[in-house]
Amino acid sequence: MADAAVKIRIMPDSPETNLDEIESEARKIIERHKGKIAKTEQEPIAFGLKAVILTFSIVESFNQDPLENELRSISHVSSAEIIDFRRISF
Repeated sequence: MADAAVKIRIMPDSPETNLDEIESEARKIIERHKGKIAKTEQEPIAFGLKAVILTFSIVESFNQDPLENELRSISHVSSAEIIDFRRISF
């Protein structure tokens, strides 16, 4: 079974939201789903709003819906969506 590189965008519900707390909770959720975080970043969107972008590796056949639903349930998160999904080949 192959691995995949996944990039997910998590949008906070306001510009005042603490992005470090969202990132910390998201890391825990991804690691519970057996993902390995490779990169985290904050992407400016508009009017002071920034998104948390997490890039991680995970088994290609993982079920995306439960992961996205858990990420959406983080306090002060308005949305979470996979924005890139690629097979990793060594």
